[in-house]
Amino acid sequence: MTEDQIQQLRSRATELLIREEWNESIQICTQLISLCESQIEDLNSELFFKIRKALALAYSNRAESWAKLKNVDLALSDCDSALAIENTHFKTLMCKGKILLGLHKYRLASDCFKLGLLESQANGNAEEINGCLEKCKRLDLLSKSGVIDLSSWVLSGFKGRIPELGEYISPVEISRSEISGRGLFAVKNVEVGGVMLVTKAVAVARGVVPELSENGQLVIWSSFVEKVMKCVENCSQVRCLVSFLSPGEDEDELEVPDIDMHRHESELSQSAITSVEKSKILSLLDVNSMVESVAPAKVLGTNGGLYGVGLWVLPSYINHSCCPNVRRLHVGDHVIVAASRDIKAGEELTFAYFDVFTPLPKRRMMLGAWGFECRCRRCQFEEGIASKMEMSEIEIGLERGLESGNVVFKLEESMKKWNLRGKEKGFCRASFWSAYAGTYGCERMMRKWGRLIPPKEVVVESVADAVGGDERILAVAVEGMKSGGTAYGGAAMVDLERAFKLGRGIFGKTMKKQAMKSLLSRAWS
Repeated sequence: MTEDQIQQLRSRATELLIREEWNESIQICTQLISLCESQIEDLNSELFFKIRKALALAYSNRAESWAKLKNVDLALSDCDSALAIENTHFKTLMCKGKILLGLHKYRLASDCFKLGLLESQANGNAEEINGCLEKCKRLDLLSKSGVIDLSSWVLSGFKGRIPELGEYISPVEISRSEISGRGLFAVKNVEVGGVMLVTKAVAVARGVVPELSENGQLVIWSSFVEKVMKCVENCSQVRCLVSFLSPGEDEDELEVPDIDMHRHESELSQSAITSVEKSKILSLLDVNSMVESVAPAKVLGTNGGLYGVGLWVLPSYINHSCCPNVRRLHVGDHVIVAASRDIKAGEELTFAYFDVFTPLPKRRMMLGAWGFECRCRRCQFEEGIASKMEMSEIEIGLERGLESGNVVFKLEESMKKWNLRGKEKGFCRASFWSAYAGTYGCERMMRKWGRLIPPKEVVVESVADAVGGDERILAVAVEGMKSGGTAYGGAAMVDLERAFKLGRGIFGKTMKKQAMKSLLSRAWS
């Protein structure tokens, strides 16, 4: 092999990289690597070092192409091969650092960028490297503190780039759950709005889908499955984490993974599983995928009408409850899980998998579609009063279009008769929330029923305490402040603080009060 042959192959590989023809570039680099490795032992010292340099560059270029094709395993392998030849190879250090940054390994990525900064080739790239180091530092800080501030983005009306978020895991653990299989549990007390998790999707697919268009949803689902398959095939880190997810059967036999394997400080996870059958992936996705725009979740920064489905691994361990204590907030491809009400240490984190602001019979119908039965405190309580004649009359009246104020009055009188207290009242009110919202939002109804039913503030706090924050509760609270003429002035500060607390139960502690006030103002308008 002559120097001319080496140069020709190197030039061709570089040309293909510039043209972003990744597969063709990989082929040329592979050819060059094969030629170099087959002859390197028989060369004289001068040509030996030239071949080693060419070999390191070939591995580096191939790593870059693999990275562009999202094949993380092969990209990292080629980076390591290049660095084994030349441990300070600038281009390779940059490539590996960016891959590790994408895997949320901020410390490992930072180490690569710091080494790259010391290299002579870094002189013309110092700004880029320092930018990468600053990003590592910023995301590492977020991943340790969980402090998120979306204020600027919210105040801009969600214009510009979506804020960059790092992976964050609060003091939680994965343990056996009395609800089903395994679950996530709080290790410490958490106030309403406390951020529990911030994590990026393994994959997400989105599209504008006409209402009730099953074909459109199937197209998006197919795209989503292919994206997940590609990630699982090409990244052992993802393959390892996904392999622990539930396929929806034999829940009690599943291994309880260590939460630390999800933390950014951990070393790269390796999976003994080299491949996963598509049928198993489909089973995992049927159970663990999440639709972004379902009622209990909130998507920031979209204009609506966008259907999205994704896989977020750690939130997949969160079980359902009809009196949930956490909510999802979607920001780009990240999901933020925040406390929708106060949570005690040892308490299991629970989502609402569907709209739980409905009576028990309707919730059971929806649970049937999910294939399980909910035995949460609320469901057990409502099951105990379901046989009462008054409850049956109220449910029938609501279904047949009984005036909403009358429904609320009958329910409140029945709760007095049954001597209900605390969260029990909140559970019942949540089940008939549509009647409460319809009454409090209608001047005619309030003129007729206002003196016979509790004030809005009492009902709002009761429901939020029982089933956590929800936009519909906030809407009634805000409308109450507006109609009372107390918006933002004088005595309104108490009401405003209540609204902020309700807002934290929906959006989490992710923005300053000015930004939260902006969201509340939109609710007023």
